[in-house]
Amino acid sequence: TGINTECKYLMLGHAFETLDCIAVEFRTHFINHQSRRAIERLGAKLDGVLRAHMIMPNGTIRDTCVYSIVAPEWPTIKAHLGLQMEIVR
Repeated sequence: TGINTECKYLMLGHAFETLDCIAVEFRTHFINHQSRRAIERLGAKLDGVLRAHMIMPNGTIRDTCVYSIVAPEWPTIKAHLGLQMEIVR
């Protein structure tokens, strides 16, 4: 449906264009491959993996992937996301 792309487009636009952020960070569970792919499709770069980062409610230990988009990347990513949204429509 493209809803995730449109939501992230609006969120990132607000962060970089209204709040003047220098970076936006995304975090997800290492084993959540669907979420990781969605973040990567946005154009975010993997900064690293926080190993044994947290204990989950079921007692397992979670590794966390940390991704980011920095302000100089935003114009290119904005154009890319705009094209993706046009294709969906």
